[in-house]
Formats: sequence, C-alpha cells, structure tokens
Amino acid sequence: MCIVTGGNSGIGKATALGLAELGGSIIIVCRNKREGEATQSDIKTKSGNENVHLLAADLSSMQSIRQLADDFKRTYQKLHVLVNNAGEILTKRHVTVDGFERTFASSHLGHFLLTNLLLDVIKASAPARIVNITSSAHRGARIHFDDLHGEKKYSAFQAYGQAKLANVLFTYELAKRMKGTGVTVNCLHPGVVRTGFGHDDPGLLSLGIWVASPFYMSAEKAVKAVVRLATSPELEGVTGKYFSKMKEARSSEESYDEEVAQRMWKLSEELAAS
Repeated sequence: MCIVTGGNSGIGKATALGLAELGGSIIIVCRNKREGEATQSDIKTKSGNENVHLLAADLSSMQSIRQLADDFKRTYQKLHVLVNNAGEILTKRHVTVDGFERTFASSHLGHFLLTNLLLDVIKASAPARIVNITSSAHRGARIHFDDLHGEKKYSAFQAYGQAKLANVLFTYELAKRMKGTGVTVNCLHPGVVRTGFGHDDPGLLSLGIWVASPFYMSAEKAVKAVVRLATSPELEGVTGKYFSKMKEARSSEESYDEEVAQRMWKLSEELAAS
C-alpha cells in the first residue's frame, strides 16, 4: 500500500501513476475531492490498475490531517510507501486556519504531522519507505526561528526555501529515529519540473514560472527518480540520504546541523499539537 500526497497533478499524479503501473495499491491524497476523483479515474484507466483509492484532505490544516490519518486507519492496516509530495509557493503571505504561514504548513508541517500519525502503521508494515520531496531551493535557506511564519517580513522564495530545508532536516532526524525499525527515510530533489506548481497565486511569480516552463523537465521524466527511491531493490536499507534526480548527493551545510534539526523537530511537534 502506497500513499502519495498532492496526488491530483504534477509530480504527485505522475508518481501515483508510476506506482500503479507497477501493480501497487495506491492512495492519492488531494485537497479537492472532485479533482481527485477525476485523477483517480484517469490513473485507473492509464495503468489498468483498479487499486487506486482517494482520500481528501487539506495538508495545511492540522485538523484535516488528523481526520485523514483516522480515515486511513479505519480502512487500511498496512502502509509500505509514503511519498510526502504536496507543497506550494505563494506570491503573497497566506495564513491557514491554524494561524500558520501556508507554504510552511502545507510543505512541511502537514507532512510532519501526517508521517508521525502514521508511523505505527508504517513500522508494523516494515520493510517500508518514506520519501520526502524537497527541492534544491533549500540551498542557501535557513530556518527563521524568530519569524517562522513571515509576520515581520514575507518573501515567497524565502518561505519556500525554508520549507524545503525543513523537509531535509525532518528526513535526517526521522531516519535516526527509525534506525533498526526497517523503515527507511530519504528525500529527493526531482529536478525543476514543468507542472501547475507556482500558479496558486496570480502575479509576477506565476508569470515567471509560466514563461520559463518550456525549459523545465516533464513530470513524467522526473517521476522516475521518485518511483526508484520508493521501490528499487538496490536502495533497500538506504536511509537518511538526499538525492538529486537519480543520484545520491550532498545537501546544504545548514541541513546537517543536528542542533537545528532537533530544534525544528521540537517546534514542529509543538505547532502540530496546537
């Protein structure tokens, strides 16, 4: 059983399709149920696999994520692959129902909470894999503990870079905590991909992404690295690593700061519980 968040478009949809084509049972998590149902049907048709399921949830809402975890556990007993993919970049600062900056909430905090809520099932399903989709945008970023939600100063790229760095820090810290459980945790920069990403807010950012999009990698090409990380026998037992496209690589120096990782974990726990 596999879960892919943000599964209605882009890398998420392509990942779900790739896993479905391998014969797996897939759950796509989408914010919009109607769009999710259309994607679910499309993946079933293209893959010839009827074991494609849908759960609706808003990854920026802690209550919605708790409901998602409860819904999953009521129906399913195993989870072998969790691909934390959902995320966004927003021109303007948006605040979630919980009072968090939305890029941080949907790209990091939601996945932090979801993963921890499902860890008991994941460990019971071992060997199992957790794949966190991050970005090379984490390079040069830092965690702004004094202004985590951009209240003093907001920048779309700063917020996105911070969230992607949080993904890497989360990966490394979780991998340590999962040592000896049979659960591996890795993160991946799939490349600069041509998707609907960046179009949630109108403005110059959205326009710039659209203009540059012909030069980006297709989701179908990028997803090969995601599926490999989630399923390849040659990566069995590999954990706590950062991959760039198809190859293991070194992430930013900031991402290896264990003190920052532990501080980020503790703060994420506090925020997710609030």
